[in-house]
Amino acid sequence: MKQICLLLLCYVFFGCSSSSDDSPMVNSSEPDTVNPVDPMEPQSGIIPCENGMAGEFPCSGYDLLARVTLTELSAASANDIWGWTDTTTNNEYALVGLNNGTAFVDITDDENPVYLGKLPSASGPSPWRDVKIYQDYAFIVAEAPGHGMQIFDLTKLRNVTNPPENFTADQRYTGIGNAHNVVINESMGFAYPVGTARNDAFNGGVHFVDIQDPMNPTGVGGYGVNGYSHDAQVVSYAGPDADYSGREIYIGSNENQIAIVDITDKTAPSEISTISYSQLGYTHQGWFTEDQRYFILGDELDERDFGFRSRTLVFDLQDLDNPVLHTTYTGPTPAIDHNGYVLGNEFFLANYTAGLRVLDISQIGSEVITEKAFFDTFPSNDATSFDGVWSVYPYLESGKILINDIDSGLFIVRKSN
Repeated sequence: MKQICLLLLCYVFFGCSSSSDDSPMVNSSEPDTVNPVDPMEPQSGIIPCENGMAGEFPCSGYDLLARVTLTELSAASANDIWGWTDTTTNNEYALVGLNNGTAFVDITDDENPVYLGKLPSASGPSPWRDVKIYQDYAFIVAEAPGHGMQIFDLTKLRNVTNPPENFTADQRYTGIGNAHNVVINESMGFAYPVGTARNDAFNGGVHFVDIQDPMNPTGVGGYGVNGYSHDAQVVSYAGPDADYSGREIYIGSNENQIAIVDITDKTAPSEISTISYSQLGYTHQGWFTEDQRYFILGDELDERDFGFRSRTLVFDLQDLDNPVLHTTYTGPTPAIDHNGYVLGNEFFLANYTAGLRVLDISQIGSEVITEKAFFDTFPSNDATSFDGVWSVYPYLESGKILINDIDSGLFIVRKSN
């Protein structure tokens, strides 16, 4: 278990935010640690969740289909995860963020994932990498100085004959250097790198990049009035506030506030409102409910700083100009919440040492949120530390859930029968 004093020293020396492009050390809200390569053997063959365990992993409601370890992926640590479905072949893929690049894993066969290869980092290793997709392309950023945004044609994965291959990017956008994250509004064909250098043209805020022609990305401005954006979501708004129907709305998790911005006109983005809240540690990441009424936020440091058990805040955005705190959910462990995503009436939360937690949000309007399932990839403890699950991806048609564990790599789970 990491000691609290080591966490505090990490934040004293490494801070919580991205550094400038030419700095030799790139910092963010997660501590800059590199874990030893996972010694465990790869697992294949479904392991059902029985009597609260799937093999060595605590669980409830989810079976372990397969996993691909860091050893297989030739990496020291893992970070972000996303998924892609090839609409021509219907094959499903995991896009696995690693300290030294992005791995591509064909997960179509429930029990036998195939590691197809890796796209190496553009400018050196980084514990922080993020990937999203537009059409059949992956867009990848990292906190490595000078990394820019890699663009990779995912249809190449159809023709891998001798895995694992060493892939090369098809294009690279260099209008940014380092970036903590990238957001894509697929309906509009724009990518939004965030968490860039604090001394850039947009103060580490958001850059607007037109990717409608993926091989010719074009920067068309940005927004930095509210400072550094650690993470964000951008939607073509169809929520309850009629004043903004059809507008493109940016909602940024900006360290010490949530920033809601109308970015429809890329030449003149305008602030709608900002949100603060009590006992704020680090405003980290959030996601709209599907009706765009509520925004579910994770604060990454409130568990450490204030002693909360995993705290999730829900804001009512019925009136975007006047958002209010609606309710707060407290989880069963002291683990830190990280990235969370909504699918229907469920919220899939990457909860670091407590693993994947699945929350029932069907009664969110009545301030009722309950945990309905979980899969814990970090069985040794549920401590308030930066180990375990970094992120999850719940959007594959097959129902498979992708989990990326910092310390041990990719897990593929699915709801138990």
